[in-house]
Amino acid sequence: MLELSHERPSERVVDEIDRERAQHYALLATLLSASPNAGLLSHLARLDGDASPLGRAQVALGEAAARTNEGDAEREYFDLFVGVGRGLLSPYASHYLAGTVYGRPLARLRQTLGLLGIEKAEGGSEPEDHAALLCEAMAGLIVGSFSRPADSDRQFFEDHLAPWIGRFFADLERAERAPFYARLGLLGRIFVGVEAESFAGSAWDFESSEVNKNSD
Repeated sequence: MLELSHERPSERVVDEIDRERAQHYALLATLLSASPNAGLLSHLARLDGDASPLGRAQVALGEAAARTNEGDAEREYFDLFVGVGRGLLSPYASHYLAGTVYGRPLARLRQTLGLLGIEKAEGGSEPEDHAALLCEAMAGLIVGSFSRPADSDRQFFEDHLAPWIGRFFADLERAERAPFYARLGLLGRIFVGVEAESFAGSAWDFESSEVNKNSD
């Protein structure tokens, strides 16, 4: 996970919309960093939502959690992100943007994190461009855990998430042998689409990962 680098959190007033945004990012970060235990699955099973695409995706994740036990979720996570040798998916910006691990996208991200005063917690083994760490950083920027200007989350999203993370969630959504994590992919894809639309002021469609691949 991430931690501050010798800086105090800001005392920013966070409105309800931003608080909900941060909660979505925190949930994505939690489930992408490790498989859920029984307690978290029980909590997720109570998720509800409205008739919007994002609300329906929340309901779908809750229903999947209700059908999943801790062991099944752990196996899904292992097959997707760990595997024997490697997992089915690579949750790194460098993989999607440069076709490798520890590529130039990671170097650019590390420079940004340094300017923001953010660093990995001691002992963290994953490179900083892991989707979970990026979502954790977004949650912190939104609520002011990191002492930065109020619009830092927008710039961070546009620079380090928007170019690839929609494709990652779309790929996760298609993981037919991982029904719980596929529903997380659905939620993530729709949520980052809403984020991008809000930031850009116009529609940003992640319905087809192929469209996004062709637009790189």
